[in-house]
Amino acid sequence: MQALKCLALTAMLFLAAPARADTIYVSNEQDNTISVLDGASLQVTATIEVGRRPRGLALSRDKRKLYVAVGDDNRIDIVDLASRRVEGSIPSGSDPEFFAVHPDGKRLFVANEDDNRISVVDLSRNEIVQEVEVGVEPEGVGVSHDGRTVVATSETTSMIHVIDAQELELVDNVLVDTRPRSAQFSADDRQIWVSSELRGTVSIYDAASRELLSKVHFEVPGVSRELIQAVGMQLSPDGSRAFVALGPANRVAEIDAKTFKVLHMYLVGQRVWHLDLSPDGKRLYTANGNSNDVTVIDLERREPVKSIGVGRSPWGVVVGP
Repeated sequence: MQALKCLALTAMLFLAAPARADTIYVSNEQDNTISVLDGASLQVTATIEVGRRPRGLALSRDKRKLYVAVGDDNRIDIVDLASRRVEGSIPSGSDPEFFAVHPDGKRLFVANEDDNRISVVDLSRNEIVQEVEVGVEPEGVGVSHDGRTVVATSETTSMIHVIDAQELELVDNVLVDTRPRSAQFSADDRQIWVSSELRGTVSIYDAASRELLSKVHFEVPGVSRELIQAVGMQLSPDGSRAFVALGPANRVAEIDAKTFKVLHMYLVGQRVWHLDLSPDGKRLYTANGNSNDVTVIDLERREPVKSIGVGRSPWGVVVGP
């Protein structure tokens, strides 16, 4: 009788719990598609055809559009999320890989690998209004939350490039660990976090002085050091945690963003590229390039809970309502 009461109570709690409204968008490099996943059922609910070799993704500020960097077409596709169709495109420069939406929602800052520039796109006109020369093979782009500063990584030059977002001028170049991938500002804009693919590190810099504050190294038992490659990165909005994709190590590291200590390692799919948090911060979704799937990590239970098959070579992932 007591067991039946417990089961009934559990069922009531489950039914009373609000349904998750997450929608997850994943770019599939080899299929030229975006997979759409429902956060409640954890199933693929739609597939959107886009241009060739989609990688970087970002939502518009009103969450009505999805911007997709399609590198082989040298443009950013604009997906209308209501119809789930490409409604237009924006010229971006040669081979766009990653980009960021400015907090004002009016501009994109796009890293163009082939011509070593950051293109600034005016979204009211859908055209490039300025280009800033940076190092060789730019990839990662981050914008401070106050909108004043843009930082970009260049893989071959092994630098971060600091750009004034108002004047659209390069103000500093900083040497970092080999082959930097992702760059993000901390929640308070006082730090810049940079991942290094070949060194397998994350370096934290003072955003004002650009002095190195700390460097995080990763160890995975049974995995050789050269396979531990820090690529995609996501900082929690509350400033407490950072999550780092470790590429062919098939792991995601969770870091305490105050002490810079590694707290946990999550086993995910093969060759994890990028990752994103759910709006409530309770889940993490990873795009796993070699196993063609997405891993769902329950951060409250501190464990992966599901693997979801998507298209070929998933690369980027972004979560919306």
